[in-house]
Amino acid sequence: MRILYFADIRFPLERANGIQTMETCHALAERGHRVALVVKPDTHTPARDPFDFYGLPRTTFLVIERANAPKGAGVIARIGYMSFVFGRAFGRARADVILTRDLGVAAALLKIPIRMRPPLVYESHGYTPDVAAALPELVATARPASAAKLERLAAREAAVWRDAEGYVTITRALAEELERRFGTRAKLAVVPDGMRPAARPGAPTPSGIPVAAYAGHLYAWKGVDILIHALAKTPGVHGLIVGGHTAEPDLGRVRQLANELRIGNRVTFTGLVAPSEVPAHLAKATMLVLPNPASAISTHFTSPLKLFEYMAAGRAIIASDLPAIREILRDGENALLVEPGNAAAIAAAMRRLIDGPALAANLAKTAAAEAARYTWPRRAERLETLLKDVVGTAA
Repeated sequence: MRILYFADIRFPLERANGIQTMETCHALAERGHRVALVVKPDTHTPARDPFDFYGLPRTTFLVIERANAPKGAGVIARIGYMSFVFGRAFGRARADVILTRDLGVAAALLKIPIRMRPPLVYESHGYTPDVAAALPELVATARPASAAKLERLAAREAAVWRDAEGYVTITRALAEELERRFGTRAKLAVVPDGMRPAARPGAPTPSGIPVAAYAGHLYAWKGVDILIHALAKTPGVHGLIVGGHTAEPDLGRVRQLANELRIGNRVTFTGLVAPSEVPAHLAKATMLVLPNPASAISTHFTSPLKLFEYMAAGRAIIASDLPAIREILRDGENALLVEPGNAAAIAAAMRRLIDGPALAANLAKTAAAEAARYTWPRRAERLETLLKDVVGTAA
C-alpha cells in the first residue's frame, strides 16, 4: 500500500507524539508499505535527521516530507502546513490511504469528497474536548480553552467519527467512550501503542540499594509528584527520574519537591535523554513505576509508551489501577496495581517488592514475556489489517 501519513508537528520531536509517529511509520514501511510522512520543518539548524534522532535504520520505503511551512507553532505555521496537506492529499492516484492522528487535519480532509482523495483513517488518542478542558490543570504551560473552542472540537469529533473511512483508538476504554457518545461505527480497531524491544533484560546494577525508576515527561498528570512523595515514605529506596525538558517548569518543580521532602540526595534526575538511551537507564532500576493519577487523560485514554518499555525491561512494575492501564496490566500477575494518586499505596507496593524478591521476579518475567505482543511491528500488523479493509472497500 501507499500510505500518506500527516503529522502536524515539528520533526523530529522528542515527545511521545513524535516517537509514536516515527515508530509506527517505520514499522509499516518495514512491512513493505510505501509510507510518506508529512511533517513540519525542524526548528533546529541544521535540521536533524529523523532516522538518526530516533535510532532507526534507513529504509527507502519511508520518505519524510517537510511541508513548505514556516518553522515553529502559531497560526501562520498551521495555515502553511494545512495548505501543503490539501495539495498533497488531492487525487485518488496519490496514495491508497491517508492516516493521521491530528483531529483538525482529519476534519478538514473529510470535507473533500471521497472521489477526490484517498480514504482516510483517523487514529484517536482521546476525546479532544475533555482533554482540552482539563489540560490547564494537568500541564503548567497549557491555556484554558474557550467555550467556543470546546464546541468546535466536539463538532469535529462527531464529524470524524461519522465520516472517516476507518477509525483507530489506542485503548478499548476510549472506543467505548466514543461509542457511548456517538453510537457504533464500522471499521473501528483498537490498536495499542508499542515499544522497541531492548536487549535481553539483565539483572539491575548491583549496588545493594533498591532503585524505583520513572521514565517520561514530568507533567502533573503523569504523577511524578506522587512518586516523589512515595519515595519520601520509603527510606532506603533511591529514585531515578528519566526525562524532563529544561525549557519547561516541570523538571524544576519535581526537583524542588524532592528537596522540600529532604530526599534530594537519593533521587537522580537525568533530564531529557534520547529515546534510544531510555532502556539503558531502566536497566539500572529494580522496580519501575507508572504513577498516573485519575484524570481526563489517564483514566480512559492513555496508552503510554513507557508502559510497554517497562514490560520489556524485565523489571517489576507498580502502576495506577486505571481502566486504560488494566487493559494491559493485571494485579499480582504482571504488575502491582495501586490506588491512583495514593503515594502511601505506591510506597507499600515498593516495600512489598523489596521484601518479596520472588514476587518481583515473577511479575517481571511475566511482563517481559507479554511485551512481545506490543512491539511496533505488531502494532503495524494490526493497523495493516484495518488499512487493507478500508482500501479494499474504497476501491
